[in-house]
Amino acid sequence: MISIESIIWYLFLIDSIVAAITILFFSKWYKKNLGKGFVKHFSASKGWAILYLLLILWVGSALYRLGILGF
Repeated sequence: MISIESIIWYLFLIDSIVAAITILFFSKWYKKNLGKGFVKHFSASKGWAILYLLLILWVGSALYRLGILGF
């Protein structure tokens, strides 16, 4: 049975992967297409995107050890 925690974790995992891919490979597109105002307030850097992905993976490993995530 899929729990609400696992659904939320999968959504965060997808978000962190998309963020990391966008910043690592499409940073010029991000700055060009999302406008100066958005990028000014929500600037993204490679370090934060990778840290976000690592933190999500760490939380996922904890949820897996608790038996909440089912693969």
